[in-house]
Amino acid sequence: MFFTSSRHGARLARRLVVRRLEEWGIPRDSDASHGIALLAGELTANAVSHGHVPGRNFHLRLTVQPPPAPGVRRTPVAARIEVSDARGERRPELRDYVAEAMAYQEEHGRGLVLVDALASKWGVTDRTIGKTVWCEYAVE
Repeated sequence: MFFTSSRHGARLARRLVVRRLEEWGIPRDSDASHGIALLAGELTANAVSHGHVPGRNFHLRLTVQPPPAPGVRRTPVAARIEVSDARGERRPELRDYVAEAMAYQEEHGRGLVLVDALASKWGVTDRTIGKTVWCEYAVE
């Protein structure tokens, strides 16, 4: 789904993720739902903060494995979040934010550290226009 490249758009995207996960068998109050929502929130916030181009939206794609099947109730074992924005030249970079924050008293820049800690894997894929930052979460 496409969302406006704004804080409001990022918040709506995160809410949609929680709702969709619940529809797919991952309860709203579960650790998996909280973890996946946090990852979606960080990736969408980064798209708004670092990937914003005026007049362009960001795109969120959420999938689970095994995929949901009509009439079949089974809990997914993995979720994948993909967030695409229009700025390919601004790629996420995992740095030692703890040392930098201590040195400069920064309050921003730790989102990717959270993604790295929570996701089973993550990465960046180039697109014709922009990039897609993705991560996977193992549902326990």
